[in-house]
Amino acid sequence: VLTSDQTNALRQRLKEGQVALRERYERNANATAMLHGRSSLVDKLLCDIWNGFEFPPTFALLAVGGYGRGELYPASDIDLLILLPESAGNEQDDKITALIGVLWDVGLEVGHSVRNLEECRQAAAGDITIQTNLLESRLLAGSRRAFSDFGHMIQASLDAPAFFKAKRLEQQERHTRHDDTAFSLEPNGKESPGGLRDLQMVLWVAQAARQGRCWADLAENTLITPEEAGQLARCERFLQHIRIRLHYLAGRREDRLLFDHQEALATAFGLKPGASRRASERLMQRYYQNAKRITQLNTLLLQSLGERIFPAHRAAPIYIDAHFQMQREQLDVRDENIFQQHPSAILQAFL
Repeated sequence: VLTSDQTNALRQRLKEGQVALRERYERNANATAMLHGRSSLVDKLLCDIWNGFEFPPTFALLAVGGYGRGELYPASDIDLLILLPESAGNEQDDKITALIGVLWDVGLEVGHSVRNLEECRQAAAGDITIQTNLLESRLLAGSRRAFSDFGHMIQASLDAPAFFKAKRLEQQERHTRHDDTAFSLEPNGKESPGGLRDLQMVLWVAQAARQGRCWADLAENTLITPEEAGQLARCERFLQHIRIRLHYLAGRREDRLLFDHQEALATAFGLKPGASRRASERLMQRYYQNAKRITQLNTLLLQSLGERIFPAHRAAPIYIDAHFQMQREQLDVRDENIFQQHPSAILQAFL
């Protein structure tokens, strides 16, 4: 257990680091540097605290979820997994409890789980959210061998078709909770259709299908063009800025673009009122345009990934007429140049 002086010193170190990150972000507006910078700050604190407890060398401390990706927003929880060996008994329970208490005392809002390898496998098999969190993991401290075995287990237990179906259902349910629209007056920049979660969804499915972990990987695997990869990266950065600034404005975890925050958020983006529109209206127009692009690309990418995950579904097309055919229960053109040669076919498609 740390002394009060040690705890205060660590708390002050965390506070000063967060202030420095905010000041740097306000100067250069670099979302990636801010997210990775906070992750790095917390990494170092966690490692120092973990090493001070002198856990057995077979134990491991892992970052999972968004923290595992290295994306830690100003008010986000810090998701941790304490990975135990199969032979671990209860003799370390009090020390683990003390560790979590110290982390909270220092000012780290942690969400943690304590499992061995088999318990991780069972938890992932029974809950798609847990499986997704474990898919994005990093070793912070402890046994490299335990982390390597953990990574092999996660990959071996990953069923890409089942994962795809579960994540599609999860997305549909999430969209339903937000009225199936990206254009609500107070959208949630993380969870609403067209939000950050829709982008993360694509990357999770791509990772499960072994098609890549970032937009550049997807372009390399011809799922998207390099131009679309750049567009997706810009959409992601815009939403990262939205979420970072919302956390700073609210002083807590807040992902909704509430009316109370929209004007201040617009000012933070450097937007000025025009002759007929307030700054907040200009911000929301930009947000809706961004959300529309994400919704469209999310739909197209999930279709493309589905074709690669379920190749047996590639049955012969069913011809409808001279211009159109049905392919995998979707309307398709029989000639890629049909709309240039016969513009009226655009209207015929609706018929």
